[in-house]
Amino acid sequence: MRLLLDTHIAVWAVIDQPRLSLDARKEIASAATILVSAATVWEVSIKAALGKLDIDVNDLVETLEASGAEELPVTWKHAVAVRSLPRFHRDPFDRLLIAQAEQEDLQLLTHDVLLARYGEFVRVV
Repeated sequence: MRLLLDTHIAVWAVIDQPRLSLDARKEIASAATILVSAATVWEVSIKAALGKLDIDVNDLVETLEASGAEELPVTWKHAVAVRSLPRFHRDPFDRLLIAQAEQEDLQLLTHDVLLARYGEFVRVV
């Protein structure tokens, strides 16, 4: 299985947050491929700059790279796909991750139950 980690799942995995469930840990450990979107790093960078998240973004990227996670760039195809998504969720970063999962045939691993409405490629843990 190829997993795309939602932002909070990626951050929780890197900092070993106890809120990361056992199910999420198992999904991550058993995945053939783990991807983290450039949009996730962008979102974390914004939140860190605003003081909403206490994390060193450079450390986050280094840890993701060291763990074997692969970077998923944001492409024009992904950006265009956002337009056709139903408005179940308003967060632009989450909508982009949904579009990426859909376009790249990935499973989006998330803790956000609202995202489950987008379909079978969303795994809520």
